[in-house]
Amino acid sequence: MKLISAISGGLLASTFSLSALAALPGDGISVQPLKSSIAEETFQTLLVMKGLEKLGYTVKDIQEIEYAAGHIALANGDATFMADHWDPLHIDFYKAAGGDEKLYREGVYSTGALQGYLIDKRTAEQHGITNIGQLKEPDIAALFDVNDDGKADLTGCTPGWGCEKVIEHHLDAYGLRDTITHNQGAYSAIMADTISRYRADEPIFYYTWTPYWISGELVPGKDVIWLEVPFSSLPGERKDVDTSLPNGKDYGFQANTQHIVANREFAEANPAAAKLFEVMQISANDISAQNLRMKQGEDTPAAIERHTDGWIKAHQAKFDGWVNAALEAAK
Repeated sequence: MKLISAISGGLLASTFSLSALAALPGDGISVQPLKSSIAEETFQTLLVMKGLEKLGYTVKDIQEIEYAAGHIALANGDATFMADHWDPLHIDFYKAAGGDEKLYREGVYSTGALQGYLIDKRTAEQHGITNIGQLKEPDIAALFDVNDDGKADLTGCTPGWGCEKVIEHHLDAYGLRDTITHNQGAYSAIMADTISRYRADEPIFYYTWTPYWISGELVPGKDVIWLEVPFSSLPGERKDVDTSLPNGKDYGFQANTQHIVANREFAEANPAAAKLFEVMQISANDISAQNLRMKQGEDTPAAIERHTDGWIKAHQAKFDGWVNAALEAAK
């Protein structure tokens, strides 16, 4: 009799376990993540994917696509979410894809992202350079000339990221088109050359953002300085926006927050996933720390997955809180 009870109890436990599994809100639903060509966005994307897996969703491999096309793919339902929507940098992409009617963007994934132009501190101090407007002067611009054409060479933004539109706008707004060349290409490759020139004690002039590993290699205030701009000026929807920071500095770009952006139809049909997208939040310092590990050679898919799992283990209560909030939303 005890044996029968034990077997029966075991079967009930097994049945309950399977039933609980089947009851997960994502059961039988596939999710397609997107990210840009920036490898350092993999960590943030994987973190969302692992949260969705805990909710029972079948998560497909990441598809790589640049931001403008990615927003349209999300709006059309060809993909589910992107973990690195920058607000307000990507506001034009967001609106062009249909805005709130087609896309879901609640909560803030990461705060305090800065962007702008930097030069090496040595050249800045020797020539009293603090503002990009000073590069209208041919003699100042020539200090950053790499190919002997007399113009400053700016290590710029990869086409399709959104920052290139702001840079191109600035060249016209500040009258810099004749003295600055905006060099574009694979960002990590052209920045590697820029860092090499810095180490050879040559002047450098580049665009970057935080959080990112660049500011760990070229430390603002120590190795390089941020350049201010003559006045606030942005393209498109943000043409009248003041880009001044709370400290009074104006680097020409608004401070950004990063968001998880998703297909609205999916979010409305999946309240658990929508709540997960809303409540997840990670610090810019944690992102930068992981990015630096990639720069130091830990950049394989297996290594990035290990970093993600390690972050979850170190912040287990926070991660479990996200998942539990998502499960509650599905009830």
